[in-house]
Amino acid sequence: MTGTTLDDYTDRYAQRVAGMIASEIRALFAVASRPEVVSLAGGAPFVAALPLDAVGEMLARLAIDHGATTLQYGIGQGTLELRERICEVMALSGIDASTGASPEDVVVTVGGQQALDLVARLFLDPGDVVLAEGPTYVGALGVFQSAQARVVHVPMDADGLVPEALEATLAALDRRPKFLYTIPTYQNPAGVTLTEQRRERVLDICERAGLLVVEDDPYGQLGFEGEAPLPLRARRRAGVLYLSTFSKTFAPGFRVGWILAPHAVRDKLVIASEAQILCPSAFAQAAVATYLATMPWREQLKIYREVYRERRDALLTSLTDLMPAGTTWTHPAGGLFVWATLPNGLDSKAMLPRAITARVAYVPGTGFYADGSGAQHARLNFSFSAPERIREGVRRLAGVVEQELAMRAVFGAPAVQGGGARSGPASGDAPGPDLA
Repeated sequence: MTGTTLDDYTDRYAQRVAGMIASEIRALFAVASRPEVVSLAGGAPFVAALPLDAVGEMLARLAIDHGATTLQYGIGQGTLELRERICEVMALSGIDASTGASPEDVVVTVGGQQALDLVARLFLDPGDVVLAEGPTYVGALGVFQSAQARVVHVPMDADGLVPEALEATLAALDRRPKFLYTIPTYQNPAGVTLTEQRRERVLDICERAGLLVVEDDPYGQLGFEGEAPLPLRARRRAGVLYLSTFSKTFAPGFRVGWILAPHAVRDKLVIASEAQILCPSAFAQAAVATYLATMPWREQLKIYREVYRERRDALLTSLTDLMPAGTTWTHPAGGLFVWATLPNGLDSKAMLPRAITARVAYVPGTGFYADGSGAQHARLNFSFSAPERIREGVRRLAGVVEQELAMRAVFGAPAVQGGGARSGPASGDAPGPDLA
């Protein structure tokens, strides 16, 4: 070490490294995984709900009977067997042959994260503009920032992305964005869903503007209150790239996702993927394909939905019962997350160390905005912890918020302006200042 910098390689890095910042979620994992801490942070699915004995037997048979192929290299696009199974999965959401979905246009990826990275590699040059909901998935922000793109957020409300705000944002920009990145169904982190009417309006706006749509749909099959609206890709085949993953509907440890893309784009995605990873894991692909072919995965989806509905309800009830006045939150109809808005004047990032001391973890809202805004908000996960554990976590969190309010009162700073209800917003109300 020279002693002049913390990193002696600073002057050797590529320019894009300047956009690489640590994920606030990843930074929490070491603390949140402690047994004494109730984690309302990460987005881990409850894989213990799987028939783990049957999955274990399946994996053993794969290695014993097919190890010569499943432990070998594969092809960059992914196996035909898995791509055919992926089309069966998408058909449940309305993306089928009638909408132009074909195994030929599916590219298997290492989870949804590589799918995002491939899209960025294909479409983004330094300085390009990406539109994204505000707030949006922190992993996507990391990819776009590493590509040296500029993320411009479009506001949401309880009905999802606001079409008028999208039009106004497009009109105000001095250059055409490369694409709109959107999670329209059970959004991460906000938990809201783009309504049926707005889906058509958003697609119309993007079509008129010549704007590509990148639809990220990890949660669409995890709805608790009836069927989710049709994905954007089920409505328009042109101009929409569809990304999804088995991390939420099967198991994240296999790291298997996919992209459904127009044919010409598919070719370039395969080339980019081969340059990056050569090929996705043949064993992981075989595991997912065999699971889909031999196990009751549709019934497993129902089990996940029931588990997550119970835990969502436990979180919402606990928030209503325990959180101080001035706190509001969204009411997700599916997915894994609730987006909470703290009483005015509180900062979720500044409050986090005191929450950890109180043995509860969440993700500050600042991680979900490219400009670091969102300090009044926090993302709460309900998929991983049991209902009684969730209630205890909310009890601890409520105590921290009450302490913060008391400290502000002592120092003369008004913590809550105009009071506030103890419950979350009704279905038609805006779920918080940054979602209004």
